[in-house]
Amino acid sequence: MTLKRLSARILRWIPIAAIAAVAPAEAMVGGAQPAADGAGRSVVMILGSYGTVCTATAIARELLLTAAHCVQQGADYKLMGSKPGETPVLKTIARVERDPQFDLKRLFAHLATADVALLKLSEPLPASVLPARIGSDTEAVTIGDTLIVAGYGVTMRGADRLDGIVRSATLMVTGQSGPLQIRLFDPDTQGKAAGLGACTGDSGAPAFRDTNGSLTIIGVVSWSTGPNLTGGCGGLTGITPLQRYRAWIVDTARAIGSPLEP
Repeated sequence: MTLKRLSARILRWIPIAAIAAVAPAEAMVGGAQPAADGAGRSVVMILGSYGTVCTATAIARELLLTAAHCVQQGADYKLMGSKPGETPVLKTIARVERDPQFDLKRLFAHLATADVALLKLSEPLPASVLPARIGSDTEAVTIGDTLIVAGYGVTMRGADRLDGIVRSATLMVTGQSGPLQIRLFDPDTQGKAAGLGACTGDSGAPAFRDTNGSLTIIGVVSWSTGPNLTGGCGGLTGITPLQRYRAWIVDTARAIGSPLEP
Protein backbone atom coordinates (compact mmCIF):
# COMPACT_ATOMS: atom_id res chain seq x y z
CA MET A 1 0.00 0.00 0.00
CA THR A 2 1.50 3.34 -0.99
CA LEU A 3 1.38 6.85 0.40
CA LYS A 4 2.04 8.52 -2.96
CA ARG A 5 -0.95 10.83 -2.64
CA LEU A 6 0.24 12.18 0.68
CA SER A 7 2.54 15.13 1.20
CA ALA A 8 3.98 13.31 4.19
CA ARG A 9 6.44 14.59 6.74
CA ILE A 10 8.94 12.48 8.68
CA LEU A 11 8.77 13.64 12.26
CA ARG A 12 12.13 13.12 13.96
CA TRP A 13 14.14 16.28 13.26
CA ILE A 14 14.63 19.03 15.83
CA PRO A 15 17.90 20.28 17.38
CA ILE A 16 18.69 18.86 20.82
CA ALA A 17 19.65 22.35 21.97
CA ALA A 18 16.06 23.45 21.40
CA ILE A 19 14.66 21.27 24.21
CA ALA A 20 13.55 23.52 27.05
CA ALA A 21 11.29 23.28 30.09
CA VAL A 22 8.88 26.05 29.16
CA ALA A 23 5.17 26.42 29.79
CA PRO A 24 3.05 24.74 27.12
CA ALA A 25 1.47 27.02 24.55
CA GLU A 26 -0.75 24.77 22.48
CA ALA A 27 0.15 21.09 22.33
CA MET A 28 1.08 18.15 20.07
CA VAL A 29 -0.47 20.45 17.45
CA GLY A 30 -4.12 21.14 18.00
CA GLY A 31 -4.39 21.53 21.77
CA ALA A 32 -3.64 18.02 23.11
CA GLN A 33 -3.35 17.85 26.88
CA PRO A 34 -0.36 16.71 29.01
CA ALA A 35 -0.47 12.99 29.78
CA ALA A 36 1.13 12.57 33.20
CA ASP A 37 -0.84 9.36 33.79
CA GLY A 38 -2.32 6.67 31.57
CA ALA A 39 -0.57 6.60 28.18
CA GLY A 40 2.07 9.04 29.39
CA ARG A 41 3.43 6.63 32.02
CA SER A 42 5.07 4.43 29.36
CA VAL A 43 6.43 7.09 26.99
CA VAL A 44 9.99 8.50 26.95
CA MET A 45 12.10 10.84 24.80
CA ILE A 46 15.06 9.62 22.75
CA LEU A 47 17.98 11.91 21.85
CA GLY A 48 20.35 11.13 18.98
CA SER A 49 23.96 12.27 18.62
CA TYR A 50 23.11 13.63 15.15
CA GLY A 51 20.70 16.11 16.71
CA THR A 52 17.48 14.09 16.44
CA VAL A 53 14.64 13.75 18.93
CA CYS A 54 12.03 11.00 18.87
CA THR A 55 9.48 9.38 21.15
CA ALA A 56 9.63 5.76 22.33
CA THR A 57 7.60 3.41 24.53
CA ALA A 58 8.83 1.14 27.30
CA ILE A 59 7.78 -2.46 26.60
CA ALA A 60 10.09 -4.07 29.20
CA ARG A 61 12.25 -2.76 32.05
CA GLU A 62 15.26 -2.38 29.74
CA LEU A 63 13.59 -2.23 26.33
CA LEU A 64 12.02 0.54 24.24
CA LEU A 65 9.96 0.46 21.06
CA THR A 66 10.24 3.27 18.49
CA ALA A 67 10.28 3.93 14.73
CA ALA A 68 13.16 2.53 12.68
CA HIS A 69 13.68 5.87 10.92
CA CYS A 70 14.50 7.40 14.31
CA VAL A 71 17.72 5.41 14.70
CA GLN A 72 20.56 5.74 12.20
CA GLN A 73 23.65 3.63 11.86
CA GLY A 74 26.71 5.26 13.41
CA ALA A 75 24.76 7.48 15.82
CA ASP A 76 24.54 7.16 19.60
CA TYR A 77 21.26 7.42 21.46
CA LYS A 78 20.19 8.24 24.99
CA LEU A 79 16.91 8.20 26.85
CA MET A 80 15.96 11.45 28.53
CA GLY A 81 13.84 11.01 31.64
CA SER A 82 12.59 13.94 33.65
CA LYS A 83 9.53 15.80 34.88
CA PRO A 84 8.84 19.46 34.08
CA GLY A 85 11.11 21.64 36.20
CA GLU A 86 13.56 18.85 37.00
CA THR A 87 17.07 18.42 35.63
CA PRO A 88 16.99 15.88 32.77
CA VAL A 89 18.54 12.48 33.50
CA LEU A 90 20.16 10.70 30.57
CA LYS A 91 20.36 6.91 30.28
CA THR A 92 22.54 5.22 27.69
CA ILE A 93 21.03 3.02 24.99
CA ALA A 94 23.37 0.07 24.63
CA ARG A 95 21.89 -1.65 21.59
CA VAL A 96 19.70 -0.76 18.62
CA GLU A 97 17.82 -3.29 16.48
CA ARG A 98 15.83 -2.23 13.40
CA ASP A 99 13.45 -4.57 11.65
CA PRO A 100 15.50 -5.99 8.74
CA GLN A 101 12.62 -5.26 6.36
CA PHE A 102 12.87 -1.50 7.01
CA ASP A 103 13.81 0.53 3.93
CA LEU A 104 14.51 4.24 4.48
CA LYS A 105 14.29 4.96 0.75
CA ARG A 106 10.77 3.55 0.69
CA LEU A 107 9.80 5.70 3.63
CA PHE A 108 11.09 8.88 1.99
CA ALA A 109 9.28 7.84 -1.19
CA HIS A 110 6.06 7.69 0.89
CA LEU A 111 5.85 3.90 0.60
CA ALA A 112 4.90 1.67 3.52
CA THR A 113 7.81 -0.14 5.19
CA ALA A 114 8.75 -1.86 8.46
CA ASP A 115 9.30 1.35 10.43
CA VAL A 116 9.89 -0.44 13.75
CA ALA A 117 12.94 -0.61 16.04
CA LEU A 118 13.93 -1.84 19.51
CA LEU A 119 16.36 -0.07 21.85
CA LYS A 120 17.97 -1.88 24.77
CA LEU A 121 19.03 0.26 27.73
CA SER A 122 22.25 -0.21 29.66
CA GLU A 123 20.26 -0.18 32.93
CA PRO A 124 16.61 -0.66 33.94
CA LEU A 125 14.05 2.11 33.65
CA PRO A 126 12.99 4.00 36.78
CA ALA A 127 9.92 2.70 38.58
CA SER A 128 7.93 5.72 37.40
CA VAL A 129 8.00 4.36 33.81
CA LEU A 130 5.58 1.47 33.31
CA PRO A 131 6.16 -0.97 30.43
CA ALA A 132 3.20 -1.27 28.06
CA ARG A 133 1.93 -4.37 26.27
CA ILE A 134 1.95 -4.68 22.50
CA GLY A 135 -1.20 -5.90 20.75
CA SER A 136 -1.64 -9.45 19.52
CA ASP A 137 -0.76 -10.52 15.97
CA THR A 138 -4.48 -10.77 15.21
CA GLU A 139 -5.38 -7.33 16.53
CA ALA A 140 -6.55 -5.07 13.74
CA VAL A 141 -8.40 -1.76 13.49
CA THR A 142 -11.34 -0.63 11.41
CA ILE A 143 -12.59 2.74 10.22
CA GLY A 144 -14.10 4.68 13.10
CA ASP A 145 -11.97 3.05 15.83
CA THR A 146 -10.19 5.45 18.17
CA LEU A 147 -6.54 5.23 19.23
CA ILE A 148 -4.56 7.29 21.74
CA VAL A 149 -1.30 8.77 20.45
CA ALA A 150 1.18 10.06 23.07
CA GLY A 151 4.44 11.87 22.27
CA TYR A 152 6.97 14.59 23.07
CA GLY A 153 6.65 16.47 19.78
CA VAL A 154 6.45 20.21 19.20
CA THR A 155 3.35 22.06 20.37
CA MET A 156 2.70 23.84 17.09
CA ARG A 157 3.79 23.47 13.50
CA GLY A 158 7.10 25.20 12.79
CA ALA A 159 8.10 25.43 16.46
CA ASP A 160 11.84 25.08 17.11
CA ARG A 161 11.55 24.23 20.81
CA LEU A 162 10.33 21.25 22.82
CA ASP A 163 9.06 21.67 26.36
CA GLY A 164 9.81 18.11 27.52
CA ILE A 165 6.17 17.31 28.27
CA VAL A 166 4.44 14.21 26.90
CA ARG A 167 0.96 14.87 25.54
CA SER A 168 -1.75 12.58 24.23
CA ALA A 169 -4.60 12.90 21.77
CA THR A 170 -7.48 10.57 20.90
CA LEU A 171 -7.59 10.20 17.11
CA MET A 172 -9.91 8.28 14.80
CA VAL A 173 -9.01 5.67 12.18
CA THR A 174 -9.82 6.76 8.62
CA GLY A 175 -9.23 5.43 5.10
CA GLN A 176 -8.40 1.84 4.22
CA SER A 177 -6.49 0.59 7.24
CA GLY A 178 -4.56 -2.64 6.99
CA PRO A 179 -1.37 -4.43 8.13
CA LEU A 180 0.89 -1.89 6.36
CA GLN A 181 -0.47 1.43 7.55
CA ILE A 182 -3.11 3.15 9.66
CA ARG A 183 -4.23 6.72 9.04
CA LEU A 184 -5.64 8.75 11.90
CA PHE A 185 -7.29 12.17 12.10
CA ASP A 186 -8.89 14.46 14.64
CA PRO A 187 -12.59 13.46 14.58
CA ASP A 188 -13.56 17.12 15.00
CA THR A 189 -11.70 18.36 11.91
CA GLN A 190 -11.40 15.09 9.89
CA GLY A 191 -8.13 16.22 8.35
CA LYS A 192 -9.80 19.08 6.46
CA ALA A 193 -8.74 21.81 8.90
CA ALA A 194 -5.89 22.00 11.39
CA GLY A 195 -6.58 19.75 14.37
CA LEU A 196 -4.99 17.30 16.76
CA GLY A 197 -2.12 15.27 15.36
CA ALA A 198 1.50 14.19 15.61
CA CYS A 199 4.29 16.61 14.65
CA THR A 200 8.09 16.96 14.79
CA GLY A 201 9.51 14.87 17.66
CA ASP A 202 6.54 12.49 17.76
CA SER A 203 8.11 9.90 15.44
CA GLY A 204 8.12 6.52 17.16
CA ALA A 205 5.31 7.55 19.51
CA PRO A 206 2.85 4.79 20.42
CA ALA A 207 -0.72 4.51 19.22
CA PHE A 208 -2.63 2.80 22.04
CA ARG A 209 -5.96 1.01 22.04
CA ASP A 210 -7.86 1.51 25.30
CA THR A 211 -9.98 -1.51 26.25
CA ASN A 212 -11.79 -0.80 29.50
CA GLY A 213 -8.78 1.08 30.85
CA SER A 214 -6.21 -1.47 29.63
CA LEU A 215 -3.81 0.04 27.06
CA THR A 216 -2.11 -1.98 24.32
CA ILE A 217 0.22 -0.63 21.62
CA ILE A 218 -1.25 -1.01 18.14
CA GLY A 219 1.45 0.85 16.20
CA VAL A 220 4.08 3.60 16.11
CA VAL A 221 3.95 7.06 14.51
CA SER A 222 5.81 7.33 11.19
CA TRP A 223 4.59 10.47 9.38
CA SER A 224 2.08 13.28 9.28
CA THR A 225 0.39 15.66 6.88
CA GLY A 226 -1.18 19.06 7.20
CA PRO A 227 -4.89 19.65 6.47
CA ASN A 228 -6.13 18.39 3.10
CA LEU A 229 -2.93 16.37 2.54
CA THR A 230 -0.70 19.44 2.53
CA GLY A 231 2.76 19.39 4.08
CA GLY A 232 3.12 19.76 7.83
CA CYS A 233 1.07 18.61 10.81
CA GLY A 234 -2.50 18.71 12.08
CA GLY A 235 -4.04 16.73 9.22
CA LEU A 236 -3.37 12.98 9.09
CA THR A 237 -1.14 11.03 11.46
CA GLY A 238 0.43 7.95 9.84
CA ILE A 239 0.92 4.83 11.96
CA THR A 240 2.97 1.72 11.20
CA PRO A 241 0.88 -1.11 12.72
CA LEU A 242 2.66 -3.74 14.83
CA GLN A 243 0.45 -6.64 13.77
CA ARG A 244 2.71 -7.58 10.86
CA TYR A 245 5.95 -7.14 12.84
CA ARG A 246 4.96 -8.51 16.23
CA ALA A 247 6.82 -11.82 15.78
CA TRP A 248 10.05 -9.96 14.98
CA ILE A 249 9.60 -7.77 18.08
CA VAL A 250 9.00 -10.74 20.38
CA ASP A 251 11.84 -12.85 18.93
CA THR A 252 14.34 -9.97 18.93
CA ALA A 253 13.47 -8.97 22.49
CA ARG A 254 14.17 -12.52 23.63
CA ALA A 255 17.41 -12.73 21.63
CA ILE A 256 18.87 -9.56 23.20
CA GLY A 257 17.95 -10.64 26.72
CA SER A 258 14.81 -8.58 27.33
CA PRO A 259 11.90 -11.00 26.82
CA LEU A 260 8.42 -9.50 26.86
CA GLU A 261 5.83 -10.51 29.42
CA PRO A 262 3.01 -12.68 28.01
